[in-house]
Amino acid sequence: MSRLHRMVALVALVLLPALAACSSGDPDSAPTPEPSVSVSSAPPPPAAPTVGSCHRLSFEAAADPVDSSAAVPCRSTHTSVTTEVGRLGPLVDGHLLAVDSRTVQAKLAKACPPTLGPYVGGDQTTQRLSRLKIVWFSPTVEQADAGANWFRCDVVGLRSDNRLLALPATMKKVLDAPDALDRFGTCGTTDPSARGFQPVACSVRHTWRAIDVVDLPSDTRYLDKAASTRAEGACKNTASDRSKGALKFEYSFVWPTRAEWAAGQRYGYCWVPER
Repeated sequence: MSRLHRMVALVALVLLPALAACSSGDPDSAPTPEPSVSVSSAPPPPAAPTVGSCHRLSFEAAADPVDSSAAVPCRSTHTSVTTEVGRLGPLVDGHLLAVDSRTVQAKLAKACPPTLGPYVGGDQTTQRLSRLKIVWFSPTVEQADAGANWFRCDVVGLRSDNRLLALPATMKKVLDAPDALDRFGTCGTTDPSARGFQPVACSVRHTWRAIDVVDLPSDTRYLDKAASTRAEGACKNTASDRSKGALKFEYSFVWPTRAEWAAGQRYGYCWVPER
């Protein structure tokens, strides 16, 4: 992407040349030159997005760092809702940074995810079990050139690994509803240990459901055996409670993916068959 340019107002001063008097030779008779001032002003920057605005994004568009599409009515089909709008401020030590620079994107990656809970509600476990995620956008190069200096955080729902959920007209506090995870929860197409397993939203046809999250030590190694044993024990206890005393029950503890682990996720999912 092109570098974000600082907007500078250009002021051009055009001086009319003096008219020389050739006939009289009298300097007092020469007309006095008068300056003419021409000011070129930049157009106002485009308006910042609005918290609560809705957008119709594809899965691929939600993964892009910029979104130039217009908002849509929230009662129409849409796949993202803006949870926060902040000031970008891409100046570091007096240097203007590109909107897609690592520094700017790191700022957004830190600022936007915490907006999920306050907007959609629910406790931490409910939020983790949901398929609701936060994505973020900075202005396009053209918008930035026009003076846009904002960033936008949006909540999206993952229907599957490459498709977004259609969202309701309002997402404010949706996870406070007792049945919220029946729509937005994390479910699976089959046993998580089976070939062909795919996580999906619980509103999609499924056979297994993630019923709890199990924290993993922050200082452990990925797929550490001792940590796995402890996590599986915690999952077994949760599944046993859910089975209401049944002597036989199925469960499966699943670590986060390597990508999720690298991104800082330190919890896995406890799965049971959907009955």
